[in-house]
Amino acid sequence: HRREKQLHRNRADHHADTLTHWGGLAAGVAEIGDRRGLKQPRIMYVREQPTRLHLVRHGEVDEAYHQVFGGSIDMELSATGHEQAKSLARFLQSRNFDHIYRSPMVRVRQTAKPLLDALGREAEVIDELREVDFGVWTGHKWHEIQGKFGVDAENWLVHLENGDVAEAEPMDGYRSRIRGSLEQMMGEGAGQDVLVLCHGGVIRMLLALLLDEPFSDRKSTRLNSSHTSIS
Repeated sequence: HRREKQLHRNRADHHADTLTHWGGLAAGVAEIGDRRGLKQPRIMYVREQPTRLHLVRHGEVDEAYHQVFGGSIDMELSATGHEQAKSLARFLQSRNFDHIYRSPMVRVRQTAKPLLDALGREAEVIDELREVDFGVWTGHKWHEIQGKFGVDAENWLVHLENGDVAEAEPMDGYRSRIRGSLEQMMGEGAGQDVLVLCHGGVIRMLLALLLDEPFSDRKSTRLNSSHTSIS
């Protein structure tokens, strides 16, 4: 009887410790969600499935736009970009995605088509997933920025975030629209596999929001997404 009572006490203590541990973790997750400003932060317990976001950048664009601040220009893929899209389709066609979202821009639509055809699926188009607008830099090559505007294009992230680029999309507005897209995708795809086909700048902002890091901090996001890369 003594051993049985001790066994019950040990089990009760273990159960209490477990509840305390996961209760504290849940509170921490809720606090992080509040700090990031995401609506209705979810508390994830050990038995819940995580939401898996697969972020894909579009394929290579037409050669005329290489090393160009394209942004809002609705350019098409190059021949190489179309081949990259086919390779992407072969790589992902055996995966089962619960939700597929894409940007409305042509380069993303063309990247998504081979995969969607292989899957027999359609993607939900979210207008807010379009690339950031570079304002007066749009259409200019990287090496032209210093001579035309007196700033170093290599620091484009900082210039965008500081509002240094005339007529560019305000960073608060950009962050807000990408946040809205993220909330929609996380809400509709909670606990599921979600595929998102979009742009390099959009992927950077999505990760900045998820990781609670500055958009302009290259080191914190550790991201240099190449064409058709998966983050």
